Amino acid sequence: MAKILTLTLNPALDLTVQMGPLQVGQVNRSNAMLSHAAGKGLNVAQVLADLGHELTVAGFLGIDNQQPFETLFAHRQFVDEFVRVPGETRSNIKLAESSGRITDLNGPGPYVSDDAQQALMARLEIIAPGFDAVVVAGSLPRGVSPEWLQALLLRLNALGLKVALDTSGMALRAALLASPWLIKPNTEELAEALDAPIISIQAQAEVASRLRAQGIEHVVISQGSEGVHWFSSGVALQALPPKVVVASTVGAGDSLLAGMVHGLLCGHSAQQTLRTATAIAAMAVTQIGFGISDAAQLKLLEKGVNVRALTEQ
Repeated sequence: MAKILTLTLNPALDLTVQMGPLQVGQVNRSNAMLSHAAGKGLNVAQVLADLGHELTVAGFLGIDNQQPFETLFAHRQFVDEFVRVPGETRSNIKLAESSGRITDLNGPGPYVSDDAQQALMARLEIIAPGFDAVVVAGSLPRGVSPEWLQALLLRLNALGLKVALDTSGMALRAALLASPWLIKPNTEELAEALDAPIISIQAQAEVASRLRAQGIEHVVISQGSEGVHWFSSGVALQALPPKVVVASTVGAGDSLLAGMVHGLLCGHSAQQTLRTATAIAAMAVTQIGFGISDAAQLKLLEKGVNVRALTEQ
């Protein structure tokens, strides 16, 4: 299997509150509360580990509450290359209603100094050449600019690495100019980054063609319950997920990204890559937490994924 590095620049302690319908402005009682060391890159790493890959994790981590993350790294046997910074890693609250609706309350996270940014860049210069791919996922912490992210991606490209990216907003806009190997925005995120509506399949295909012309090899556009569109060389595919009972949508996109990276690095066919990735994302929404909890169930979900050629609608 592959050796993969994931970068989570703004990790989080996720507190997921399971509850009935949210009554705004009223006293609400929870059914359960679950705490996870998380962040998009770390979520991706857990899925990739379950798929058999060797993982190193890096980014910025607050020194005041690092223990839950270190416990996760030890449990998952991740190689820890995080740069520690003063303060606490942010906490995010996920209100998971029984209907499947999620309300996010995301904290700001610690301030990351220029020295810490230089330290991470220097560390990556040393360790990054040994990896088959690098996944850069999530938002930017305070102090880190979109321009710094762009410079980071350009340096990873210069080191000859395959860079898979999942971010949004100004970070995505800047990162697109660095031409990562793979991007996985949703429709709204890509439209915002490009300042253009991308609703029809034709519009998505045209945007993907422009992005591929500038060096982005794989354009994967996630659309939630409406499936996934993937544009690449000789590939224009749509995957429709099977119907499942939704427990939480948190981590579904991260699971999809992990599945895509897995299939591409393992040399699977385009159809099989997209089928497996979509099934992994479908499994993610049935559970609280991250990873592949039941290999047999994943196989059943794969059979329910409909992969077909993407044509204009």
